[in-house]
Amino acid sequence: MKIRDFRLRTALCLRTALCLRTALCLGSALTALAVTGGAIAASSHAVPPSGSTTTTPFTTPNTDGCPQKTKPPAPIDASEVPAPGQPTPSPLPVPVPPVGGTRMGECGVVLPKGAPQLPQDISATAWMVSDLDTGEVLAAKDPHGRYRPASTIKVLLATVALRTLDLDKTVTGTQADADMDGTRVGIGPGGRYTNRQLMQALIMASGNDAAHAIAAQLGGDEAAVAKMNELAKSLYALDTRTATPSGLDGPGMSSSAYDLSVLFREAMTIPLFAELIHTEEVNFPGYPEDPKDPDDKDRPGFPIGNDNHLLYNYDGAIGGKTGYTDDARQTFVAAAQRNGRRLVVTLLKADVRPIRPWEQAARLLDYGFALPQGTEIGKLPAADTKSPKSTAALAAPPSQDTGQHAEAASEPTGSSGKTLLLVGGVAVVLVLLVGARRTSRPRR
Repeated sequence: MKIRDFRLRTALCLRTALCLRTALCLGSALTALAVTGGAIAASSHAVPPSGSTTTTPFTTPNTDGCPQKTKPPAPIDASEVPAPGQPTPSPLPVPVPPVGGTRMGECGVVLPKGAPQLPQDISATAWMVSDLDTGEVLAAKDPHGRYRPASTIKVLLATVALRTLDLDKTVTGTQADADMDGTRVGIGPGGRYTNRQLMQALIMASGNDAAHAIAAQLGGDEAAVAKMNELAKSLYALDTRTATPSGLDGPGMSSSAYDLSVLFREAMTIPLFAELIHTEEVNFPGYPEDPKDPDDKDRPGFPIGNDNHLLYNYDGAIGGKTGYTDDARQTFVAAAQRNGRRLVVTLLKADVRPIRPWEQAARLLDYGFALPQGTEIGKLPAADTKSPKSTAALAAPPSQDTGQHAEAASEPTGSSGKTLLLVGGVAVVLVLLVGARRTSRPRR
């Protein structure tokens, strides 16, 4: 976490700190930053604290026996229990032959002949590295294994919405938006937001309140989910079934490392999507204390930041999307570019040990960039097989000027600065504890 990122997240925490957990989380981050004077590799969607340790030896999950060939692992909570009177969804059919080529049907680690040893400390149960431009799959583990996507499915919602909605239209926030479970960017009833701002909240900050406001304009949750599933099917993402617009777990929800690569590649055909995943910070509107009085501005606007740590810490990072639920665990999709080559990495059912998901993604990207161009064990669907609304060309890559990141990385933090951070951190935590008024839920 760079100093700049730290300041941004402090502002966000001050805005959303409504519970003891948030205060403790901020206190832990401030203390660690003060002690180390360096980066804290923390996932914004991770439940375990950044300083957590375990005595259990780490082993990468073995998928050689194809345990998730037809459906995700059993849920650990009741989030996927169908509503009364609704049937339990049957597993999606398994395509034969597998989409993407014969080797994409393998369930263990899939590497090209003569490939070097994989990087260590990858906890993701399934993952894949592919070329964003050519569609070549370079390396994978259980590529078509079915897992829950969590908030990475917002990539699919964003694609539908960016092609459907008027981005300059202004909509009014509702109490239903504000009451959404999981991660919320801070939409308030009576607040006025353009669809462009809602897309910023959805893509950059993973706001489930923004997902609800967007889905409402697509006809409601059920209609939005139907549109998302229709697009996924048209892209040959046949392991994917959306149950909620936001990625919160629901009956029948599933995707795969292969499918997430397909969905992200499709989203990258939209220039605004490519722009937003690469944007570090924007200002977001506040909302009136009294929803009946739109001129009341008691809740001022605030900055929102991109929650993808790879963007701040990896040379050539283009951007991506994070996710977490109790059942899905850590999920991630992101892209980076080097020497004119752009690669995508996807992670499913990862954990925050032994290293954070974005760090696992970084190691897999390094591995992919080290492989010779033209390396291929499979293929993403060709552009001409995509939906009629898809453009043939991917959005132009963002500038490789990383001066903003480099400047943040080079900011000095002397011992006096560390002391100030530590003291300030304690003070902020005390303020948050006193001001806490309601309980928050795990970020999703």
